[in-house]
Amino acid sequence: MSKETALAVFENHKIRRVYDEKSETWLFSVVDIVAVLTAQADYQTARKYWNKLKERLKKEGSESVTKCHQLKLEAADGKKYLTDVADPETLLRLIQSVPSPKAEPIKLWLAKVGYERIQDMSDPARSLDRAREYWQQHGRSEKWIQQRMMGQETRNKLTDYWKEHEIQGEQEYAILTNLIHQEWSGVSVKRHKDMKGLKTQNLRDHMSEAELIFTALAELSTRQIAESVDATGMQENTEAGKKGGKIAKRARLELEAKTGKSVVSGENFLPPKNAAKRIVSKTDGEAEDE
Repeated sequence: MSKETALAVFENHKIRRVYDEKSETWLFSVVDIVAVLTAQADYQTARKYWNKLKERLKKEGSESVTKCHQLKLEAADGKKYLTDVADPETLLRLIQSVPSPKAEPIKLWLAKVGYERIQDMSDPARSLDRAREYWQQHGRSEKWIQQRMMGQETRNKLTDYWKEHEIQGEQEYAILTNLIHQEWSGVSVKRHKDMKGLKTQNLRDHMSEAELIFTALAELSTRQIAESVDATGMQENTEAGKKGGKIAKRARLELEAKTGKSVVSGENFLPPKNAAKRIVSKTDGEAEDE
């Protein structure tokens, strides 16, 4: 079942979600929704609330619980764990069981998110415009935004190639992505996120212009090399990834030799308070999954 993962935001609460292309439906993390309804910032407390609610609903014979599924979603520590997810219809029923002044606003939000997805499918440019607006609101320059979007297009063409040449599942995508990144940058995705003090944030959203350019060069080179030999399966695409990454690595080393400045950096676009917190304490390691 093909799925697209993403984070949604409701009143500063991050809500994990997965888009199931087969059913054309967003599946949301139930515990994240519960955290919003109970105004609970602590994940473990929200999880305990959900577990108790789930037990009560089961005893009452509620069908809502049986309609929840479990998928592996990324947690705050960067690792993936099985998490209860549900579609909007099931969530709306569950919301009725949680006394909260947030119930009505989150119902409207769920409906809006679903409608936006339908619009995006009929007009993909809408999602691009929304991403551009998001980056503008967070202070990114037009030059950075242009590079980020060009890099994403390059990335999409590579993953489209993989999909058509027997690369299956998020794990294989992640392995190849990390290999290419390691080859060009000299560090793994995990280490690069550590350097920037990132947790669940998307690494590419916190790259410098140079990092975006070299990432795109590595992935463009990988795809073109793979196409030239019709690379199929993990072994052949691994070889293409190594060669593509090395092309970008040579360019990076040459630039660094001329400028005396490292391309790979710990700079990020985190809010100042988070950046300050990162200086005080070392960041925990993150699982690779870009």
